[in-house]
Amino acid sequence: ERFRVTGLYENRVFDGIPELLEALVGRGHTLYVATSKPGVFAREIARHFAFDRHFKAIYGSELDGTRTHKDELIRHLLDSEGLAAEHCLMIGDRMHDLLGASRNGVACIGVGYGFGSEDELRAH
Repeated sequence: ERFRVTGLYENRVFDGIPELLEALVGRGHTLYVATSKPGVFAREIARHFAFDRHFKAIYGSELDGTRTHKDELIRHLLDSEGLAAEHCLMIGDRMHDLLGASRNGVACIGVGYGFGSEDELRAH
């Protein structure tokens, strides 16, 4: 319950991310979020940090527990948006991102900041 009220605002923006999002959108890329975090919270976090304007849609798990597995979530995003996996790139910080992308035929880049470790990413 605490996360719902105040915890979701206790995130921090990594250096360079606002500029990266601007550059990607400026080059004509369409951006989406696929997070295991409940979508309602993810959308509020993006709005709070003024990132929501960069994303066509923000997909997350549901509060009833559906789509908590990253591969299911990515498949749902691809199907809902009519996207071809071979034209997409997932950027993730956890092994679940890499595995979920791989299981859906989406190329993936692991980043060394966030919650995952370099060892975790290299293993997948």
